[in-house]
Amino acid sequence: MTQYIFRRILFAIPVLFGILLVTFSLSRMIPGGPCKAILGEKATQAVCDRFIHEHGFDRPIYVQFGSYMIDVMKGNFGESIRFSRPVALILIERLPMTIELGTFATIVATLIGIPAGIISAIRRNSGIDIGTMIFANIGVSMPVFWLGLMLAYVFALLLKGTPLWLPPSGRISAGLSPIPFYEVYNLAFEPESLKFYALEFIANHYILNSLLTGNWEVMKDAITHLILPTMALSTIPMAVIARMTRSSMLEVLGQDYIRTARAKGLLERFVILKHALRNALLPIVTIIGIELGVIFSGAVLTETIFGLAGVGRMLYEAITARDYPIVQAFTVVIAAGYVLINLLVDITYGFIDPRIKRE
Repeated sequence: MTQYIFRRILFAIPVLFGILLVTFSLSRMIPGGPCKAILGEKATQAVCDRFIHEHGFDRPIYVQFGSYMIDVMKGNFGESIRFSRPVALILIERLPMTIELGTFATIVATLIGIPAGIISAIRRNSGIDIGTMIFANIGVSMPVFWLGLMLAYVFALLLKGTPLWLPPSGRISAGLSPIPFYEVYNLAFEPESLKFYALEFIANHYILNSLLTGNWEVMKDAITHLILPTMALSTIPMAVIARMTRSSMLEVLGQDYIRTARAKGLLERFVILKHALRNALLPIVTIIGIELGVIFSGAVLTETIFGLAGVGRMLYEAITARDYPIVQAFTVVIAAGYVLINLLVDITYGFIDPRIKRE
């Protein structure tokens, strides 16, 4: 298994290189350069020429790419053209928000989708099965941006003043300020050091930081702000997981060993959970891994709709402003996330099916 993981990591290197090359090239093919997007349409040609020269955009593209690759291998993603700040710092500030949202959406989609699929398979062609599949088809058909707007309209406007009211935007309420855990515990570090980046990255996970500091008010408020975005983002993956679970369970429930287990007098729940579900898990785990990618891609729209300062929203703003360093760095990080998710899915196969581990 260790050799397999090592090989997968090695194979991921050319994949990430190819993604970086394509992103680097395509970002510079977008009509309109960063000068007009950042300085405004009234910027003169002389100003734009100086701007382009200062940022090295007048050099051949292969020279720019070579210099960028050397910096990336040193762990330097460059500076944002728009904000004049290191891209690594912006990534540390924005990525935790997306991780929190994606984690909550995945948990909700899995915890609801799998039981719904199991119940539908057990009660095949019943009212519960038909109702679940209708809900799943509706869930797959609803665009994230439309569902997000409808949820905000219902829970923030129609239910305003009721206990069911939920905040329609933002990550935390105004006036609340989470104190980083490293300040609470007086942890020492050098500014701009690797330890500083690591501690700051952890502290920007508001829910985790609240757990570490015992700030339950901030934790409750942060979770409350995540409810609507999580509902919007998890609906499609939840429906897909439910449909896949139902299909996989129906295939397994018709096997001879299931009939044998029932003939032995085993309890029905033991037959379903121990024998049927375990053998149906491989395609379910696969679809969960795929839907994780859908969740992170859907975060772009979700974060924009709900005003969340995450990777998706920053990536959208960077593309609009032609902020090449942010677009390149964020795209590579998302791609690396996909590679890591696929690796974890493959490792999970070995725990579900011992035959795969032996191979």
